[in-house]
Amino acid sequence: MGSLRVNAGKLAAHPYFLNTIFVLILINGVLVGLETYPYIAENYGSWIYIVDQILLWIFTIEILIRLIGSRTIGSFFRDPWNVFDFVIVASGHLFVGGHYVTVLRVLRVLRVLRAVSIIPSLRRMVNALLLTIPSMGTIMLLLGIFFYIYAVIGTMLFQSVAPEYFGTLHDSFLTLFQVITLESWASGVMRPILAEVPSSWWYFVTFIIIGAFVIINLFVGVVVNSVEEAARDEHPNPTDVKLEEVHEELKELKEMIEREKGKR
Repeated sequence: MGSLRVNAGKLAAHPYFLNTIFVLILINGVLVGLETYPYIAENYGSWIYIVDQILLWIFTIEILIRLIGSRTIGSFFRDPWNVFDFVIVASGHLFVGGHYVTVLRVLRVLRVLRAVSIIPSLRRMVNALLLTIPSMGTIMLLLGIFFYIYAVIGTMLFQSVAPEYFGTLHDSFLTLFQVITLESWASGVMRPILAEVPSSWWYFVTFIIIGAFVIINLFVGVVVNSVEEAARDEHPNPTDVKLEEVHEELKELKEMIEREKGKR
C-alpha cells in the first residue's frame, strides 16, 4: 500500500501528467463552447456527450490518483484546491446519463476553472486575491453606505422628474450603478434630468467624483497591491532576498550571544 501511495504521488506530481490534464481541460472547454452553436449541437450533440463523459471519467481517475497519492484522506481535503477539484468533478456525476439541461451545461463549463488549480501561477494569483477579501469587505460597506445615501436623495429629488430612473429606491440603486460605471451617464441619465432641474448637476458630479474616482480606485489599489505582493513572492527582488539573509544571520548571532551569556 505504501508503494502504491508513493507511485500515485509521483504520477500526480509529474509534469507530463499535469500537462495532459490541462490539455483535456482545454478540450472540455472547447467542446462546451462548440455546443452553443445550434448546428453543431444538432448534428454532433451525441458525439460531444460521449466525449464529455469520457473526459469526466478521466478527471475522476485523476482525482482518485491524487487522493491515493496523498498522505491521508484528511490531508487531501485540507487543501482548498483539492476540495474545489473534487466538487467540480463530483458534480458532473450527478447528471450522468441525463439530458443536456441548463444546469448540466453550467456545471460542465465550470470544469474550465480547474485550469486555475493546475497552473501554479494562476493559483498563487487567486490566493492573493482571496487575501484581499477583508479589505474588500470594508470598502464594500463604505460603498454600500454611499450608494444608499445617494439613492435616497435621488429618489426624493427626481422621483417625479425621471420616474424611469429614480421612481423607487431600487430603481435609484440600478441607475447609480449605471452612473458609476460611466456608461452613458451624462447623455442617458444626467442631461434629461438637467433639462428639467438645472441645479441637479451637483448630485451627479459629486457622485462621480466620490464614487468613481475615489471609492472604486480603492478597490483597484487593494487588488494591485495584492498582485504586486504575489509577484514579489514568486520572483523576489535580490535586495529583499539579501535583507532576509542578513536578518536570519542577525537572528542566529543574537541566539549565539544569548547562549554564551547563559553559560557564564
